[in-house]
Amino acid sequence: MNVGIDAMGGDFAPKECINAVVKEANAENCDSHFFVFGEPEALKEYTEDLNHPNITVVPSGESISMGEHAIKAVSTKKDSSINIGMHFLAEGKIDTFLGAGNTGAMMVSALYNVKGIPGIDRPALSSVLPQQSGVTGVLVDVGANSDVKPETIAKFAILGTEYAKAVYGIKNPRVGLVNIGEEEEKGNSVTKAAFPILKSQKGINFIGNVEGRHLFNDKVDVAVCDGFTGNVIVKTCEGFFYNLLKRGVEDDFLSKFNFQNYGGTPILGIKKSVIVGHGISNSKTFSNMIKLAKNVVESELISKIELSISETTTN
Repeated sequence: MNVGIDAMGGDFAPKECINAVVKEANAENCDSHFFVFGEPEALKEYTEDLNHPNITVVPSGESISMGEHAIKAVSTKKDSSINIGMHFLAEGKIDTFLGAGNTGAMMVSALYNVKGIPGIDRPALSSVLPQQSGVTGVLVDVGANSDVKPETIAKFAILGTEYAKAVYGIKNPRVGLVNIGEEEEKGNSVTKAAFPILKSQKGINFIGNVEGRHLFNDKVDVAVCDGFTGNVIVKTCEGFFYNLLKRGVEDDFLSKFNFQNYGGTPILGIKKSVIVGHGISNSKTFSNMIKLAKNVVESELISKIELSISETTTN
């Protein structure tokens, strides 16, 4: 498998990214070839490490920083590591592309260069929902779309369902709509309108509304919401996790909220595998990001999403 990675992305670029790539390239029975995209000057001190039969360095003329406006940066920095990587992905030179840099730029470049799956109007980002039973659930969307239409939330349910089945092995994922109450009539105008659409949506196992307290107690496998709500949930969990960690709290269930153990998340709804990671990713996180990217490709998640979307829009 050909794995592309943006070495310029993340707060510790390119060091942590390169450490992970070199480790994975040197692993016993490595079956992947890594394409590392980055500025030659930034990669110069790692020349010896990157001189490896399983690694190809692809020079870029520039990079996109975390704080840049996504659309403007992608459209003006044609020679950035993100754009070049996406071109390689679109042309089939690599099977997956991942990075821990500007998430918005990754999303925009993926849409411009790789394109979205027909029938998906808004690609989404997901996060894991660790369950007390040990199962890993999915929350969609967690920040890609702050404002959505009810129909879009129904598409999120399909994306999350196929992701949970393909990557986390959940046979018939229970889908819940994140809301302020379990009753059908509860919520704002979007959730009220989304409920009947989800209820009649083919290809998903919709169980109704779920409240925040239900997200981790094995009641739901795929929770769907707008990106604003999802991002608040994720950031709250992240802050709570780090506060408990600083207080010396150790618990097996708590450790499941450590993003380093998951690496990142695919941009669901894009025609090929694109994985985005946390800006503070270290080498361990990048290694897990690589494992996730390979899992997404090997599970044929994209094809399964395409088939599911096709079936739900034609039947």
